[in-house]
Amino acid sequence: MRDIEKMDHDHQLNGETPDESPLGVRKMHTFEHIGSMASVSQSYGSMRTRSRLLMSIYIVLFKAKINLLLPFGPLAMILHYLTQKQGWVFFFSLVGITPLAERLGYATEQLAFYTGPTVGGLLNATFGNATEMIISIYALKNGMIRVVQQSLLGSILSNMLLVLGCAFFCGGIVYSKKDQIFNKAAAVVNSGLLLMAVMGLTFPAVLHFTHSEVQYGKSEVSLSRFSSCIMLVAYAGYLFFQLKTRHNMYSLIEEEERQSDDVPDEVDVPEITLWESIAWLAVLTSWVSILSGYLVDAIQGASEAMNMPVAFISVILLPIVGNAAEHASAIMFAMKDKLDISLGVAIGSSTQISMFLIPFCVVIGWMMGERMDLNFQLFETATLFITVLVVAFMLQDGTANYFKGLMLILCYLIVAASFFVHVDPAVNDD
Repeated sequence: MRDIEKMDHDHQLNGETPDESPLGVRKMHTFEHIGSMASVSQSYGSMRTRSRLLMSIYIVLFKAKINLLLPFGPLAMILHYLTQKQGWVFFFSLVGITPLAERLGYATEQLAFYTGPTVGGLLNATFGNATEMIISIYALKNGMIRVVQQSLLGSILSNMLLVLGCAFFCGGIVYSKKDQIFNKAAAVVNSGLLLMAVMGLTFPAVLHFTHSEVQYGKSEVSLSRFSSCIMLVAYAGYLFFQLKTRHNMYSLIEEEERQSDDVPDEVDVPEITLWESIAWLAVLTSWVSILSGYLVDAIQGASEAMNMPVAFISVILLPIVGNAAEHASAIMFAMKDKLDISLGVAIGSSTQISMFLIPFCVVIGWMMGERMDLNFQLFETATLFITVLVVAFMLQDGTANYFKGLMLILCYLIVAASFFVHVDPAVNDD
């Protein structure tokens, strides 16, 4: 006890308190060091987050050359409020949506790295058609039913003829010494679904033009709504079939090709994280929604200003913009000899529009009180029927080359010319 008191007395003589002893000072320095490390770690974490955010913005908004077209969107909005030139508003909106559609496809591809190839392909088709879905909903709200019908029809025609044709052509040029092969079984399933969609669209049109309805003007709408519900059930069954029952069937040929390749494929890695992909999908979809409103409002004025039929604008111009992501992806995969993915993008997107998006719009129109039906008029229905037959014939042998691609592109040019000289008879028939 005396020794302890003596030690305290010695510390006090040396001007030290017990806490200021070498041991106490060492403890204080240790705590200060830990605190400084925590603050440095916090500042480093915030700097890393800021750096990651800037990198993500650069990758999504500045890296791709097509993003040079992004300023056209705000310009369209400014022109809408400052001038009455609907032709320029429509043109600028159309150009401004193009890079957004492509970036939506990019963000979906990045998300596919984390979800797997099968779910990724489904997400690619879904968000690839987000532009068409948003434009359709805005047009439905404005009562522009024919614009909805024709733009969705145009998306199917564009995917099946232009997108698939360009993929076959470009892939065939790169691999001109051989026929590229793809999974014929998957193509047959999609062709069957497309023919079912044609059947769903044919009967209301035939009912209307043969004047054989029980209640004129009502039976075709009732039939359309019933058929739409059936088509949605069929599409749900197709998703279950694709994702669960026959999951391996859709990747079989791709695995065989990889095993037979002498040169190993380049390993692709994601450029942005999972949550960044989801956040960018939300941001880009919102921006597309805003621009779609200006685009739809300017369609009629643009038709008059440019002396161009509304049918041509709806069937040809709008889908080319909406399919920008699919177009780029399908060509890129075909040039890498991954034709199964190209086919999944082009034909899978057409299947989703015909078996999901069109029936979905009928149901949404039903809820809105709009008379949206599956009577796409005789000219449009016949065009779709012939297109499905041509594409099904091209896919039946499971091979592709540049000549098949050229034929599909030329078929699309014939369809485009047909709609340029086509007058919509909907007003006269009603």
